[in-house]
This record gives sequence, C-alpha cells and structure tokens, in this order.
Amino acid sequence: MDSIISDSYAVHFNEQAFSALNTHLAEKKYSTIFIMVDENTHELCLPNFMAELNGDYAFEIIEIESGEINKNIETCVGVWEALSELGADRKSLLINLGGGVLTDMGGFIASTFKRGIDFINVPTTLLSMVDASVGGKTGIDLGALKNQIGVINQPVMVLVVPDFLDTLEDRQVKSGFAEMLKHGLIQDKDYWHSLKEAKNLEDMKNHILTSIQIKNEVVLQDPTEQHIRKILNYGHTLGHAIESYFLENESKEMLLHGEAIAIGMILEGYLSQKLLDLPQEAMEDIKKTFLDRYDKVEFSDTDIDNILNLMKYDKKNSHGKINFVLLKSIGEPKFDVEIPVTLFTEAFAYYKL
Repeated sequence: MDSIISDSYAVHFNEQAFSALNTHLAEKKYSTIFIMVDENTHELCLPNFMAELNGDYAFEIIEIESGEINKNIETCVGVWEALSELGADRKSLLINLGGGVLTDMGGFIASTFKRGIDFINVPTTLLSMVDASVGGKTGIDLGALKNQIGVINQPVMVLVVPDFLDTLEDRQVKSGFAEMLKHGLIQDKDYWHSLKEAKNLEDMKNHILTSIQIKNEVVLQDPTEQHIRKILNYGHTLGHAIESYFLENESKEMLLHGEAIAIGMILEGYLSQKLLDLPQEAMEDIKKTFLDRYDKVEFSDTDIDNILNLMKYDKKNSHGKINFVLLKSIGEPKFDVEIPVTLFTEAFAYYKL
C-alpha cells in the first residue's frame, strides 16, 4: 500500500510520497513555497528532500529552534513575520519538514496566516509519523501547558518517508514507539503482542503503516473528537501533566513525549484494573512492557501533587471534570471515565514498586 486516504487528504509512503508531491506542485503552481525546518532537519533531512523534487521551483527556507520548549506563540510570531517579509500570500504553500513539534506548529501557523494557506506535513520522527501525520490537530503550548492553543485543520497531504528515521537518536525512536504501543492497547491485542517483539528500528518501520491505519480509522469516525476519537488519549491525561511538569521544572531533566505517556499508560493501566476490572495479568504486562523499554522516573510526593494539579488544565476536560480513557481489556477502551482522587496516589505507588 502506497497511500492511506484520510478525511480530505492522503498519507503517501516512500517513493509514492515524492511522486505525489511533484505532481501536486506542478498542478497547483503556488506563488511561493516555504519549507519550515529546525536546525536538525535543515542539516540531516532537507538535502535529501530537495533532491527528490522535480521542476524549477523557488523555495524559501525558514528555520526554527527544535524542542517542545519552543512550541509557543513567540515562535509563531517569528515565522508569521518571516512569511510576511518574504512575500507570502494566500496562494503560498508551507511545507513542514520535522517532528511533531514542528508539524503541529507549522500546521497552526499555516492555518492562521492570512486566514489559512495550504500546508504539507513531512514528519521526520517516528512519533510524528504515527501520531501527528493523521487527524489534523495543529497547535502550540501555553507556557508549560501542552497544546492549549490550536485548531483542527487538514493538510493538503502528508508524506511518510521512513528513511528519515535513520537520522534519529535511539531515545527519539523509542519516544515514538510508545505511541505505537498505545495503538495496540486501545485497538488490537494481536498488534500489541507483535509490537512487543520489535527489537530495533527496522522492526518498528515494518509497523508504521499499521499504526497510521489504526489512528486513521478512529479519526474518520470522529474527526472533531466528540466521542470515539477520545480513545487516542489513553495514557495522555496523566502523561501530558507529567511532561508539562518536567518541562517547566528546571531541576528536572526534560522528558520526551513518548517517555511521559509511557508512564501515563502504566498509571492508567492501574486505574483501569481498579475501576474497569482490567485483568491483573494485563496490567502487569503493560507495566513490564514499558519498564523494559523506558527508564523508571523518580517522583517525590511534591512532584505528584504538582502533576495532579496540572491535570486540571488538560484540554480534554469539560465542566470542571477530568476525563480519562481506561481499558476494560487490551484492545477494548472506555472513554470519559471519572477517577476518584484517592486512586491517583495509589497509581503512582504502583508505578514505583
């Protein structure tokens, strides 16, 4: 399979990706084409990307600083100003070449510049390929609070080229793999077990298509996250709070997204066992699988209190209630579950064991 058709666009793979892009550029005849990169993708990915393009197009390169800490309105203002100074108009195109931070933010920048210009996402990390490539979520952080500002808006197309993953350090690869493991937990027990056998990047590459298909099928049923799409947030309610806390706390080493949601999935596995009778064996399987791949993080009582306080800002909350996705069994999720406050401390105690 060379393409997956989503709501109003296609996700193209490998050679088909550049073929589709070249065809699109030839047909659309954009007034100007901008490519947004960070310092890493500028050096490691942009030359290979440009080499695959046909036609004599004039490109402008806009570089931003990498990292979640730069996913903010100040960075957006800088890019909006650059677009204006470089003559961008409503017939311009923005190509976002980078990981989830860059594609999230690039989509938001394009969606709001002159009330919206076309954008194409080219995810270069495993996380962005299996997560940010589908769904049309764009956005930025508000301080340390994740994804508080944004819109749902679809790209023209998404290009998935797994060879870009060869430029990543192992920690970044493992961060993305956490989202793939989540797809198994919420949708497909057999997929969960097959992912556990993955030993290296090449093994993981073989599963990218399946993960994108799983997410795409969920998003197609619920594009604006009113019901079933919420299951994609398994591990994220606590995971995002943990990620935000470690991002804003200078005494802590920052956690990558996948590292934080891996912890969230262990914690929410415990909550699932307590509230939805997730089998004990499944709960232990979840914990062992993630701790075999991700280092255990130390949490003090103060850390836990601060993390729980951050959860009240989660964008999935409504009417003052914190809503969770939990598991009845592996592959069988339930969304909009309210949690008794006392269980949070128990969940962290379970993680620490």
